[in-house]
Amino acid sequence: MCNFNKQNEETKALLSLFMQKAAQNVGGENYLLALIESMKEKKPNALMFKGRQIASNHTIIKWNKVVFKDKVEILEEILLSHKSSEEPDFNILNNDSAKKRKNILNMVKTLAPVEFIVTTQNHHDGAGFSFKVFDKVENDYVKINPIFVAMFFCGIEFTKKCLKYKV
Repeated sequence: MCNFNKQNEETKALLSLFMQKAAQNVGGENYLLALIESMKEKKPNALMFKGRQIASNHTIIKWNKVVFKDKVEILEEILLSHKSSEEPDFNILNNDSAKKRKNILNMVKTLAPVEFIVTTQNHHDGAGFSFKVFDKVENDYVKINPIFVAMFFCGIEFTKKCLKYKV
């Protein structure tokens, strides 16, 4: 999931376009990368930060709900199991274990309403952008938003590759 080179062309293009647009909306690539680096500094994961916001020198990301460790662990387990996946549209509900599937469903119900809003500290730098945890939440199909994964789980090199990719 966090290996940009293993993504299909459609996903590479989507990630690249979104990251380039996001960078424009926060004042440039350096501002976006600085925000992601600030997020990576929060241990064990920025999602669990009780203040529900992280700031860099020029940008701020805020979200509307604290995410607890058990939900982050489920997300990490899902991403780890699909780490080398070349199929970015995988359904996170595809799990043989009924117990794990129930845990995943509970995590989806908890995180579906969470929205992340990135704004600039100086309104002249741009309008910012927002995104959610999941791209699709349907009856038996749930797809994680690749932008969410890139921002919270992938390394900074992943974002750099997204920004450099030519569509």
